[in-house]
Amino acid sequence: MIKWIYGYSFDDVMTGYRAFSRPFVKTFPVMSEGFQIETEISIHAVDRRWRIKDVPIVYRDRPEGSVSKLNTIGDGMKVMIAIASLFKNYRPLKFFSLAALVLAAIGLLLGIPVIVEFFETGLVPRLPTALLATAFMFLCGLSFATGLVLDNLAKTERKQWELEVYKISESDR
Repeated sequence: MIKWIYGYSFDDVMTGYRAFSRPFVKTFPVMSEGFQIETEISIHAVDRRWRIKDVPIVYRDRPEGSVSKLNTIGDGMKVMIAIASLFKNYRPLKFFSLAALVLAAIGLLLGIPVIVEFFETGLVPRLPTALLATAFMFLCGLSFATGLVLDNLAKTERKQWELEVYKISESDR
C-alpha cells in the first residue's frame, strides 16, 4: 500500500532500527502510538523526501518459551487505519479523487438506466433513483473539490515545513 500511495517501496516497514537527523526529529509530529509509529515515521520520511536507507537484517525465530505481545489482526488493522489516515493527510487529492471515482461509479450505475429509459419513453418513472444518482454525482464533485482544496493546503504546509527545516539546519551550523 505504501508503494502504491507514496511511490517508495520499503523492504520491511515494521522491523529494523531507525536513525534520524536532528532536523527530522525536530520537525516530525508524533501522532501515533504503539505499533503504528513505524508506519508514520516511514511515510513522513518519504513524503518529506528525507534520505532513506534500507539495511537488510537477519531475522530469527522467537526463542522457545517467549510470548509475542503482538496481535496480528488487531495490530494489522491499526496499521491499515494509520496508513489510510496518513494517505488522507499527506495525499489528499489522490485520496479524495479515489472517493470521487467510487461515488461517480455508483452515480452512473444508478443513473444510466434512468437516462436510457427517459430517452426511450420520455418519462422518469424512477424518480427516487434519479435523485439518488444525482446526489452521488454531487458528492463526487464535492469530494474532488475537497481534494483540490486540501491538496493546495498540504502543498503550502509542505513549503512552510521546508523553510522551517532550512532554518533548523542553518542554526545547527
